[in-house]
Amino acid sequence: MKELVEVIAKALVDHPEQVHVDEVARESALIIELKVAPEDMGKVIGKQGRIAKAIRTVVKAAAVKQDEKVVVEIMQ
Repeated sequence: MKELVEVIAKALVDHPEQVHVDEVARESALIIELKVAPEDMGKVIGKQGRIAKAIRTVVKAAAVKQDEKVVVEIMQ
């Protein structure tokens, strides 16, 4: 899941070298923290959060195939 989020985010931003993805295992779910440069936040979130929602949908679909629960958090 980490690699999937990283590939998607790097394709969207102007500064792919500043994309960092971390996985945090919790009891109920795997949390994926996506960190990008401040000037790239708008590109990752999109208008009215549409791109962020699309990223979460793709990751959730991949997680269902592996029978996991994954939450994507976009951080600065």
